[in-house]
Amino acid sequence: MKIFFAVKVKPNSKQQSIEEQPDGSLRVHLKSPPVDGKANQELIVLLAKKFKVSKSAIGIKSGLSSRNKLVEVAIEPATYTNSQK
Repeated sequence: MKIFFAVKVKPNSKQQSIEEQPDGSLRVHLKSPPVDGKANQELIVLLAKKFKVSKSAIGIKSGLSSRNKLVEVAIEPATYTNSQK
């Protein structure tokens, strides 16, 4: 099962965090600067931990060089419900 999320990234933050917005999108605060793809790599690692999937199951479909991204997560339906608790 593949799900898509609109993600707004805030690089150079003091702490890593993921905030769910009322519209279903995610706001992700990252410590890494947006240089040489470091923030994108940190985003993939952070989302993989949140959804309990491998890093290869996370893909950035659009917005590689933007703060607004469309992220695809390939997960099993049972995993998705367990990660939301």
